[in-house]
Amino acid sequence: MSTPTLPGEPELRAAFGAFATGVCVLTTRDAEGCPQGMTVSSFAAVSLAPPLVLWCAQRGVQPFAAFEAAAHFAVHVLSADQQHLSDRFAWGEGNRFAGLAVEQGPNGLPLLPGCSARLLCETVERHAGGDHVIFLGRVFGLSHQPFEPLLYHGGAYGRLLRA
Repeated sequence: MSTPTLPGEPELRAAFGAFATGVCVLTTRDAEGCPQGMTVSSFAAVSLAPPLVLWCAQRGVQPFAAFEAAAHFAVHVLSADQQHLSDRFAWGEGNRFAGLAVEQGPNGLPLLPGCSARLLCETVERHAGGDHVIFLGRVFGLSHQPFEPLLYHGGAYGRLLRA
């Protein structure tokens, strides 16, 4: 039996991109109290009892250091009409919160309005995962609206088409 060869990054990225995901913006505050946020598609529910979620962030990207040090974070599951927020927090330079209506949540968490779901979490574990860190959080608060989700597949945004 032959050993399969490890694919290069373009092939691996294409294979990973075959999995459709939702899109989230994670928010927290840095050590100086400034709001920080990033777009992620690597988010998953882990457990109902206790309520746990996980997400992954690439080491070294802005604002990775704030999340690595944070005791709390908020997950904003974006609705289909919030692609602008995904783009802003994925590629935005400078203050990504400039001009946004942001609510103040528990533990100072910056909260974005109009999302399909919003989960308030306490970081309970961090695990090394290659060039990423896997964050495990315990949910201590949430809100949910029956909005259509924003999806990401194959490097492009999409919308849900129910069967």
